[in-house]
Amino acid sequence: MLFNSINYAVFLPIVFIAYWFITHKNLKVQNFLLLLSSCFFYGFWDYRFLFVLMVSIFLDFFTAIKMHESKNLFNRKMWLLLSISVNVGFLFFFKYYNFFIEQFAQLISEFGMKPNYYSLKIILPVGISFYTFHGLSYIIDVYKCKAQPTKDFIAYAVFVSFFPLLVAGPIERAGHLLPQILKKRTFDFGFAVDGLKQILWGLFKKLVIADNCAEYANQIFNNQSTYSGSTLVLGALLFSFQIYCDFSGYSDIAIGSAKLFGIDLLRNFAFPYFSRDIAEFWRRWHISLSSWFKDYIYIPLGGSNGSKFTKIRNVFIIFLLSGFWHGANWTFIVWGALNATFFLPLLLLNRNRKNIEIVAVGKLFPSFKDAIKIILTFSLTTFAWIFFRSESMTNAFNFIDRIFTVNFFYLPEVSKKVIPLLLLMIFFIAIEWLGRERQYAISHIAFRKHYLVRWSFFSFIIFLIGVFMQTTETPFIYFQF
Repeated sequence: MLFNSINYAVFLPIVFIAYWFITHKNLKVQNFLLLLSSCFFYGFWDYRFLFVLMVSIFLDFFTAIKMHESKNLFNRKMWLLLSISVNVGFLFFFKYYNFFIEQFAQLISEFGMKPNYYSLKIILPVGISFYTFHGLSYIIDVYKCKAQPTKDFIAYAVFVSFFPLLVAGPIERAGHLLPQILKKRTFDFGFAVDGLKQILWGLFKKLVIADNCAEYANQIFNNQSTYSGSTLVLGALLFSFQIYCDFSGYSDIAIGSAKLFGIDLLRNFAFPYFSRDIAEFWRRWHISLSSWFKDYIYIPLGGSNGSKFTKIRNVFIIFLLSGFWHGANWTFIVWGALNATFFLPLLLLNRNRKNIEIVAVGKLFPSFKDAIKIILTFSLTTFAWIFFRSESMTNAFNFIDRIFTVNFFYLPEVSKKVIPLLLLMIFFIAIEWLGRERQYAISHIAFRKHYLVRWSFFSFIIFLIGVFMQTTETPFIYFQF
C-alpha cells in the first residue's frame, strides 16, 4: 500500500478512528489494532511477505529473552549469533544471492572454466532491509545490556512492524520507540494536527517535486546518448531533487502518520542539501541509517580512533556497506566508495565535526563562503548520484563521459513543460531554506503565522498537489531497498 494512494487515504482514517474511539481504553487492544493494521498494510503488496516478517519478529523476541535470562556468556553469544545469522541470512538470500552467484561465476570463467549455475527468480520482500535492522539493533542492545527485553510480544511486534516505518524507515531503536508503545497514549490535538501538516509537506515533496523530476530525469538517463552534456547535467540535477524529495517526502508522511497515533518517530532528514561539507551531509541525510552504521559497525571497529590506516579502513568499510545495503549492484558500491573518498580528507584533517549547526542560523542569507561550500557539496553529491541512478557501471561512465563534451556549454535540450517544474523547485528550495531551523520546512508556518496566512499557504500547497500530481500512483524509490 503506497502512502500516495487512494487506498492509504482510506486506510489511515479508518485506523485512526478505531484507534482513538474504539480501542483507546485498553492499551493491549490498542497495540493489537496497530499490529493487525500493520500486517494488513504490509500484506496488501503480497501476503507471502508476512511470513518472513513474522519469522524475524518471533525469532528476535524469544532470542532476546533467552539471551537476557542466560547467565553464561557463551550461551548469550550463541543466541546472538543465531539471531544475526538468520536475519542476515534472509537478507542475503532475498537481496544478494543472485549477485554473488553471478559474480562468482564470472570470476571463475576468467580462468577458462565454464561454470553451470542457477540464478533464482526471487521476489524481494518490501522493506526487508529496514525491519531487519530494527530487529538487529534490538538484539544487539539487549546483548550489550543497553536495553531490557520486553515480554510483551504484541508491543515488540508493533515496534518492528509499525506500518508508517515498516517499508522505508526511519530505522528505529528499541530505546526510543518501544517505551512509547508500552505506555498508555492520550490524544494530543496539537500533535495530531502537526502530523497532518507534516504529511501534507511530504505529499508535496513526493507528488509535485519528486514525481515530476522523475519524469524528465528518467527520460534523460534512459536516452543519454541522444542528449548534450548540459542536458545530462540537468538530468543529474533533477535526479538529485527526485531522490531527496521522494525519500524525505516518505519520511515526512511516515513521521506525520505516527504522530496521529501519539507516537514520535526518529527524524530522518535535516535539510541535507544545505550542508557545507560531505560530513555534514551524512549527518543530515538518512539519519537513522547513518547513525545505525555508526553505532553498530563504525564505533565497534574503532571509529575515528587509532592510526591513519585504521581511520581510512573504517571509513571505507562503513561507506561501502552503506552502498551495498542499497542494492546488489556495483553502482551502489562505487557510490559508497565515492562518498568515502569525499569524506576522508575531512576526517584526516579533523574537520569532519566542523559544521554541526545548520547554516546561517538566525540569518536570511548565508555568507558568500558558506554559499560556495553548499554549492560545492551539492555538486559532489550530485556527481555521486549518477552512479546511484545508473543501471550499470558502463551506463554511469558513458553518462559522465558525455557530460564533458563540447556541447556542455549549450543550453539544455528541454521542453517548455520543464519550465514550470524549475519554478516549483525554486519555490520548494525557498520554503526549505526559510524553515531549515525546524524539524520540517513548514512547521514554522504551522504555528507562528496568522491563521489567514496559514490556511492560505496550506490551500496553495493542496492546489499545487492537485494540479501537478501524476495521474498514476508511483512507488517510492526506497521501497526497492
